[in-house]
Amino acid sequence: MKKLIISIILLAGSSILLACTNFLVTKGASTDGSTFITYSADSHVLYGELYYTPAANCLPGTQLEVYEWDTGKYLGNIKQVERTYSVIGNINEYQVSIGETTYGGRKELKDPKAIMDYGSLMYIALQRSKTAREAIQVMTELVAEYGYYSSGESFSIADPDEAWIMEMIGKGPENKGAVWVARKIPDGYISGHANQARIGTFPLNDPDNCLYADDVISFAREKGYFEGKDRDFHFANAYAPLDFGALRFCEARVYAMFNRAAPSLNLPEQYVMGDIQAEPLPLWIKPDKKLSVHDVMSFMRDHFEGTGMDMTKDIGAGPYELPYRWRPLTWEVDGVTYCNERATSTQQTGFSFVAQSRSHLPNAIGGVLWFGVDDTYSTVYVPIYCGNREAPFAFRVGNGSFTEFTWDSAFWVFNFVSNYAYLRYKDMIAEVQKVQNQLEGSFLARQPEVEKAALALYKQAPELARDYLTDYSARQTQLTMKRWKKLGEHLIFKFLDGNVKDELGQVKHPGYPKSWYQRVIDQHGDVIKMKKVGEESH
Repeated sequence: MKKLIISIILLAGSSILLACTNFLVTKGASTDGSTFITYSADSHVLYGELYYTPAANCLPGTQLEVYEWDTGKYLGNIKQVERTYSVIGNINEYQVSIGETTYGGRKELKDPKAIMDYGSLMYIALQRSKTAREAIQVMTELVAEYGYYSSGESFSIADPDEAWIMEMIGKGPENKGAVWVARKIPDGYISGHANQARIGTFPLNDPDNCLYADDVISFAREKGYFEGKDRDFHFANAYAPLDFGALRFCEARVYAMFNRAAPSLNLPEQYVMGDIQAEPLPLWIKPDKKLSVHDVMSFMRDHFEGTGMDMTKDIGAGPYELPYRWRPLTWEVDGVTYCNERATSTQQTGFSFVAQSRSHLPNAIGGVLWFGVDDTYSTVYVPIYCGNREAPFAFRVGNGSFTEFTWDSAFWVFNFVSNYAYLRYKDMIAEVQKVQNQLEGSFLARQPEVEKAALALYKQAPELARDYLTDYSARQTQLTMKRWKKLGEHLIFKFLDGNVKDELGQVKHPGYPKSWYQRVIDQHGDVIKMKKVGEESH
């Protein structure tokens, strides 16, 4: 999560619950040879914004202060390198992108004296890496030298040619550093992770496709987490044993993506419903068809529709099929604990993105961060190129905050629309998606001509292309803000006070769905049934 301002730290208390979703797509699994990673940064106290760090030359001996990304807590200083690369959001000028999800793992392995938290690892690696492999090297060398402060973490790391998943956990307060495994997703395949460690057994002699800490197995033996032969070592079982929540709240989101990308596999649902004895999900699968950027965006918009966990179908969805459940995630009645589903699309998303990297284009043009704020189902993914010189104003750091509403902030404008739409969801989400599809459709349709123009400028001078794309992203963000404010005004006009206005502005009273009336009758019918009184009874 983004480093939070002090007022948010006070608001949130001593702990911030993290819950994110990542999907990874290799170039051989995409329609145009792109690699993709996705990321939803979900937190009830996260302000969605897009930060920008320019490239810099630093003097030898310069120190870099490290602050925990979640809380802003100062952790210590590390040595700065002499040259850093520009980073916008979670993609750098070389099209390297990084995302994460927190799985936690064994609590005794946190090191409160360490300096490198997971968020700082991501953004420092982006400033120092030209490839995904180099990012892995930077991240693992940093934790070896300065220690790993956070709990267990899964990272998605991609460049124009490769996509990797790396899982890491600390070694406790008595042992500096971290144990970790990184696996390259085979070309033509897709993967995902969602707050549960997913790497199991791994090849011990295949450095082209698998990298790992020298002591990842021996340390587990030392701690009593594993007994057996090296070839049978299972990272997730050793460092992040499964429980019901890991299956139902975490693996279920990966299942939803796999199920949509490859329905032909008929992946069994029992495992993610909480049956630990059922067949587990594979680390990666081959999709039934190659995936476009639009397909990947759609995977980020999911409430388990069409599965046994479909959030639009149970009574909790109310009369208008609202696929959201307000927290807490679990609750108890008469000594029995129940749960709400935890879908990819969730109300507390601060920001999300689809990072697209392409090897057939110059870096400044090939890397696109399709960036949005708030709930993934009702956001708009705006193209932000990796060579851009600044963040668009509506997304910019310092434009509003979690405790300061402003109509200039995309985060607040999108929350205004989505939170109103939750009131009569089935009807209003159709209006939201209409504008969403128009905007994203226009961005995708224009992408070839925009990049053709940028390429012509790049051949004259790369800086001209960067200026052009920076301006393009700013204008599309302004357009999106304008349309979204008008959408909010339209929704309030059309659905004011529980009514619905038709095309002529005439007020209609459509009532509730018949299925909902039947539920009301079944529970409360005897109380509200109308009776004949007086002359009506004759």
